[in-house]
Amino acid sequence: MFKGRHFDNSVILLCIRWYLVCNLSMPDLKEMMAERGIDLDHSTVHRWVIYFCPKLFERFNQKKRQVTRKWNLDET
Repeated sequence: MFKGRHFDNSVILLCIRWYLVCNLSMPDLKEMMAERGIDLDHSTVHRWVIYFCPKLFERFNQKKRQVTRKWNLDET
């Protein structure tokens, strides 16, 4: 999925995760990556989010277990 990208896949996934989970802005992500020694543009992060989110969502749904209707409750 990340073949041929300039940045390592861990950097791409980290930026996407921080953007989606922590509700950070693109310039904030750019600044956080600059603190870690990674120079990137905020539009690059935006392109990653637009491109990879549907693909990641599809892969997560393939790996997700199906929820059943049966469940048990132990009385304690």
